[in-house]
Amino acid sequence: MSRLLLVDGHAFAYRAFFAIRELRSPDGRPTNAIFGFIKMLEKLRSGIDADAVAVIWDGGLSSERVGAWPAYKAQRPEMPADLRPQLDGIRLWLAAAGLADFCQADWEADDVIATLARRGASNGWRVVIASPDKDFMQLVSDRVGIAHPSGPEGTVWTADEVRAKAGVAPEQVAEWLALMGDAVDNIPGVPGVGPKTAASLLREFGSVPEMFRRLEEVRPERIRNALRDSAGVLERNLALVRLADLPVPLTFEALRPKAADPERLAGLFRDWGFRGMLAALTGGMATRQPELI
Repeated sequence: MSRLLLVDGHAFAYRAFFAIRELRSPDGRPTNAIFGFIKMLEKLRSGIDADAVAVIWDGGLSSERVGAWPAYKAQRPEMPADLRPQLDGIRLWLAAAGLADFCQADWEADDVIATLARRGASNGWRVVIASPDKDFMQLVSDRVGIAHPSGPEGTVWTADEVRAKAGVAPEQVAEWLALMGDAVDNIPGVPGVGPKTAASLLREFGSVPEMFRRLEEVRPERIRNALRDSAGVLERNLALVRLADLPVPLTFEALRPKAADPERLAGLFRDWGFRGMLAALTGGMATRQPELI
């Protein structure tokens, strides 16, 4: 069965940027995120044998989500000044390495990844999403798994890991997030309902609609009253946390890795001062040169 690897580009770039605090090119430009991203992606690919790979980037916030909740992700700080220019460098490396990436204005990476994951699963592919974002747990199935960047190499989360982490099944994750809210995305939940209470409610009632149908059974009373008062909040939150399907113009054939361009890679590595990567590349190139007689 073919396997598709979908990488959350900004999440990996941020993680690389903060993991390596100081690294610069010979002319003084920051390169820590580029170096870390390359190493992280190479390690990921060595542990997950994929027939197709795509790095997906955020193109902005969903206008539908911002319209529903203007404070959506509004608390997030600006991207670090030294990281922003490195994203272009990462995309140059991806192109030279023969790996696909995608960014569309006003589309969130989460929705693009969700679209491709569902499309791949429906076509019989195994899909691995590489991201630390808990929103992706709602996509996990027998054909879709998650590779957390901090997890052991080659480890892919299944429904069992989702249940261990969230206390609910993957198909309940969106409602779990809607009940408790998501501080990372600046989405307030039902007052007094945290992760454990949200999971307990969903295990008892199965779903939010069923919970409201049997609202008088909810205990304690303060949670029942909070739910009753938050019906509109829950409806809004579900619209915010459910990952959308978008008309993504990518075919799986377009996501299959192409032959890398060694000369372009060598030029980039020289420019950035990545001597180890350059040595490994040029050493490999030398072994592929035809013998001169």
